[in-house]
Parts: sequence; C-alpha cells; structure tokens
Amino acid sequence: MHALLDAAMEVFATSGVDAPIREIAEKAEVGVGTLYRHFPQRSDLIVAVFRKEVDACAAAASIMAEQYEPGEALERWLDRFIEFVAAKRGLSAALHSGDPAYDPLPAYLMEHLAPAASRLLQAAATAGVVRSDVEAPDLLMAVAHLCSPDGKGGITEASRRMVSLLIDGIRYDARGQP
Repeated sequence: MHALLDAAMEVFATSGVDAPIREIAEKAEVGVGTLYRHFPQRSDLIVAVFRKEVDACAAAASIMAEQYEPGEALERWLDRFIEFVAAKRGLSAALHSGDPAYDPLPAYLMEHLAPAASRLLQAAATAGVVRSDVEAPDLLMAVAHLCSPDGKGGITEASRRMVSLLIDGIRYDARGQP
C-alpha cells in the first residue's frame, strides 16, 4: 500500500491528480486491479495520499524536537512543512474541486499539524528564541500562503526567503529585545 501512495504522490506532483491510474500503477509496479482494490475511487486515493503526507509531516516534528535545539528544530520542521506544501500543490486541483470527499481534509491537516507546530513553538518560546505570542495555526497559514509553486511542483527560492523573513519576525523581541 505504501508503494501505491508513494507512486501516486509522485505522479500527482508531476502530472496532477487527473493523471491516468495506469501511470500510478506502473510506477508502483502493481496492476491497475490492485490499485482499484485498495482505492475504488480516485478520491479515495487522493485522500489517502493527503493524509499520509500530513501524518509524515506531523511525525517529523517529534523527530526534529529530539535531534535539535528548540529554535533549530522549529526552523527545520518549517522547512519540512514547506516541502509538504509543495507536495500538496499536486493535490490542490482535487482539494478545491468542491467534491465533498475532500471536505474533511483541511480540518485533518490542522488537527495534526497545529499541535505539532505548537509543541515546537512552545519549546522555542521557553528557550527564549521565538516570541511566546505566536499561534501555531497562524504560523502554518502564513507559511503556506508565502509558498508559491515554481511550476515544477517545488517552491520558489523567493518563497523560501519570505519564510526565512517570517521566522526572523517571530524571533524578534523573543527575550524582550530585538
């Protein structure tokens, strides 16, 4: 099943969510029937890919928190979140299609990523490296809005610079001084 989801994500990122199912099956090295057995509707596959990406991004927060100092953990996780935003661009056509199958996904994203970001923000605020008044949902939305696609499924260098400026902004006055 992981091979199907990974293949679907790659194909969606390059060819969009309307890419032929056969292309996904070939990339996963399975038959089309196997794909349909696991995901009877295209929307089932898209939802599964989205949730897998959200879960992986959320899990990365704990890993970053264990491996790095609070400020660096937050910054590295935001870089990971940027990669998630880039990956989500391939899914955006479906997510904004009005299909009710996708209605729960924005809430799923916030339910999983906001707590992950909040834990990292709290640790960084406690360490005195970011302001304590930054709310995780606000930060996630700001980063997502700053990330413009580069036309190849990635994020532009300008977007990365804007996110760096945002991170500098939440560091401002973290200890009561600039």
